[in-house]
Amino acid sequence: MKNTPFTGKHIALGAKMAEFAGYNMPISYSGINDEHAAVRKNAGVFDVSHMGEFILKGEHALDLIQRVTSNDASKLKAGQAQYSCLPNNDGGIVDDLLVYCIEENNPPAGRAGVYMLVVNASNIEKDWNWISKYNLPAGQAGKKKAEMHNVSDKTCLLAIQGPHATKILQPLTDIDILNLKYYTFVKGKFAGIDNVLVSATGYTGAGGVEIYFEDKDDNAEKIWEAIFKAGTPQGMKPVGLGARDTLRLEMGFCLYGNDIDDTTSPLEAGLGWITKFTKDFTAKEILEAKKKEGPERKLVGFEMIEKGIPRHGYEIKDQSGEIIGVVTSGTQSPSLGKAIGMGYVRTVFAGIGTDIYIKVRDKLLQAKVSKIPFS
Repeated sequence: MKNTPFTGKHIALGAKMAEFAGYNMPISYSGINDEHAAVRKNAGVFDVSHMGEFILKGEHALDLIQRVTSNDASKLKAGQAQYSCLPNNDGGIVDDLLVYCIEENNPPAGRAGVYMLVVNASNIEKDWNWISKYNLPAGQAGKKKAEMHNVSDKTCLLAIQGPHATKILQPLTDIDILNLKYYTFVKGKFAGIDNVLVSATGYTGAGGVEIYFEDKDDNAEKIWEAIFKAGTPQGMKPVGLGARDTLRLEMGFCLYGNDIDDTTSPLEAGLGWITKFTKDFTAKEILEAKKKEGPERKLVGFEMIEKGIPRHGYEIKDQSGEIIGVVTSGTQSPSLGKAIGMGYVRTVFAGIGTDIYIKVRDKLLQAKVSKIPFS
């Protein structure tokens, strides 16, 4: 089991630790509900250094990204990021990821593209192998490939989330993070460390930033200590993966391995907005056909009417008891005070307000399809 540069900090703080994606990660410190509330109302710090980062460089970097991802990365300008996915050959999802444009591809100006891909921790090797397989210019076998670097093991990543996060952090940097627009990023000095990338691509729906920096010298120690020196007097707390899950679920954000995987298409997962048919990419024709036909099932949000907590893998049934789908994620929402979940159902049952039933142990408990984000 791997450690992050902050594992010692988590243990010293008394975090409940557990294995996640091969890493020894903090699940909770003061309790999931308390940490969840800190992020929704104030600010919290997540260690997400287990995530994977790939740097793609060169004149063919953008071509490679366009080939393997569903979204249109050619629209990105330097300093912009994009949510996307890697479709497999059958139209399923190898992984979902973020694409950061560090330098635009502009051959006439003598500039080659530089991009960073941020992938899920459990899929680092899988994604690297998948992207590498396509790393040849189309129809130009034997010619120069995109330059690829897996920098996952030497990259630290902290997500500081919450409505007061940027206000707390602003004194630590000359970067204007108070006005950083959603899905943009900047590089600069943070807590005295050079070349820190600060982005706003949050997974909690509570605002805030993510900071990427190289794991060298004592960077991790300096940045961690600076953040908590600034934040602790203002109520900032360390937050584990337990609250990260409840926060993202309230927003209806997909978690790879739960809500999306190699068997789910981006169309049925509600990710048609990151599936652009104006370019060529893996399984484009398959997904175009699925879009034309309409998906047989859809990922929906639902809230429980009867008391019970939906969990991953629970059956979803109709009133007669026929299986119509499966729960992919579920929890008791700390913010809303009710049980919520997501799951795939046959499309005819996907309408907002539709009554569905969740099999919890031996009982069928009533629920209804609801809008996401949940409210």
